[in-house]
Amino acid sequence: MARMTAARAAVEILKREGVADAFGVPGAAINPFYAALKASGGITHTLARHVEGASHMAEGYTRAHPGNIGVCIGTSGPAGTDMITGLYSATGDSIPILCITGQAPTAVIHKEDFQAVDIASIAKPVTKMAVTVLEAAQVPGVFQQAFHLMRSGRPGPVLIDLPIDVQLKEIEFDPETYEPLPVYKPAASRAQIEKAIGMLNASERPLIVAGGGIINADAAELLVEFAELTGTPVVPTLMGWGLLPDDHELNAGMVGLQTSHRYGNATFLESDFVLGIGNRWANRHTGKLDVYTAGRTFVHIDIEPTQIGRIFAPDYGIASDARAALELFVEVARELKAAGALPDRSVWAEAAQERKAALQRRTHFDDIPIKPQRVYEEMNKAFGPETRYVSTIGLSQIAGAQMLHVYRPRHWINCGQAGPLGWTIPAALGVAKADPEAPVVALSGDYDFQFMLEELAVGAQHRIPYVHVLVNNSYLGLIRQAQRAFEIDFQVNLEFENLNSPELGVYGVDHVKVAEGLGCKAIRVTYPAELGEAFEQARKLAAEHRVPVVVEAILERVTNISMSTTNDIGNVVEFEEIATEPGHAPTSIRTLKV
Repeated sequence: MARMTAARAAVEILKREGVADAFGVPGAAINPFYAALKASGGITHTLARHVEGASHMAEGYTRAHPGNIGVCIGTSGPAGTDMITGLYSATGDSIPILCITGQAPTAVIHKEDFQAVDIASIAKPVTKMAVTVLEAAQVPGVFQQAFHLMRSGRPGPVLIDLPIDVQLKEIEFDPETYEPLPVYKPAASRAQIEKAIGMLNASERPLIVAGGGIINADAAELLVEFAELTGTPVVPTLMGWGLLPDDHELNAGMVGLQTSHRYGNATFLESDFVLGIGNRWANRHTGKLDVYTAGRTFVHIDIEPTQIGRIFAPDYGIASDARAALELFVEVARELKAAGALPDRSVWAEAAQERKAALQRRTHFDDIPIKPQRVYEEMNKAFGPETRYVSTIGLSQIAGAQMLHVYRPRHWINCGQAGPLGWTIPAALGVAKADPEAPVVALSGDYDFQFMLEELAVGAQHRIPYVHVLVNNSYLGLIRQAQRAFEIDFQVNLEFENLNSPELGVYGVDHVKVAEGLGCKAIRVTYPAELGEAFEQARKLAAEHRVPVVVEAILERVTNISMSTTNDIGNVVEFEEIATEPGHAPTSIRTLKV
């Protein structure tokens, strides 16, 4: 048997579990692991500027490709606590990432040693497993179990805490005979799927609500085939956006209180049956449950049995991996189609497309300062179907989801459940690291951008190019809009006159200077007609210099983006002008019919 340090054994297991990249920040208590990482080779490490940033890079890396598991590494104490936000974000969206932390020596963990904290206890509520390994011989088994858990059932993150003496101790371990544990995923039975299809066939106006679980299962092609076989329109959730192209004839649009389409909500409210696959009935999708469920029959399929009935009781529930379920759905639907036993849904599907052509939001405005809608219109023109969009939270993300177009799975990469400000820059770096040839475009408001902007230096140092669209109104726009209900506008305005950049007026932070100071390129746009040229220039600069390129659009200070103020998907307020002629929405998926 081969003898090696436990840290070296951990690194060898990472490689045999398919890990090729890691993100992190070294420190005294994790240095033995870093020594093993260097000695072993085979894993590329990206040095973050903040350990929370490393955790979000790992998230972006996982979300970019099926099978990826992002790894983030930090030292003891604050490094682990800094990564809690990333672990929370990952667990909320069912994203497997592995967080590895150093720890004080085992003998002094409970003696208030420097940076000794019970990180496993802190992390347990937001992970599938969080453990401090106290015996070096257990390290291989703990890492093997970690990968098994991250991939089995509902995917999610794991934290492994390694005391420095445990890392350094030599153990017997043979990497050549190491094998990953089999992955467990529940699978629907034929009888369950036949019953669900029977319920769908008995309806008149069915919809499929397609969630992020289908993306996690890498089953987009099966969803599209099943929808096409049965003629059933599809509502992608925010986490499922891209499962079928926005311009697909069965894409009914998104539903919800905020990141929704007018036509999506209208079609949903006309439906009488909903088949939810890999979705969690998020509150910003459903709004008031009495409105959402009234007059509809529901079938819910989810990989996590306890997710079924958590928000509301479906009429029928199936615990199953989305791919396993969809394989059977396609099999049964093919048989029924061959037997002529599937209803004709063409009238219902065409009605959904008619709403898509009639119920649109206006994007074309020539106002100065720029209205945000125009930014998304120009993004639609400049960035093609191959673009991977990355965004987290705020009015920019909500408006972007209402107005941008996505055509492929994993091309809208969004932190859906946690929504931490600052997520976008490091996540975009993780996505670009995972897919260096893809055009990656991040979208942030000014506050999200300012939270972790130091991570731009990571892109400059490691030559990770992407384009970052920064919409700047010098306001906490989403919170300001929410404060309307309280008739206040309090502690949400970010404006100030920058002594070093008086040309900005009250827009405060000079993001161009900051980005350039961090080694990146930046362009500021103040006129709507200049947006298209700026986006094209940004793409060229990113390709030439291999660094992040920021395009800052100076927006009007106040814009109220469409959303419900009563928690009711039937009562979404259109604060701005809606499209009444085709020129109002020139990049809409369907030409406006008036």
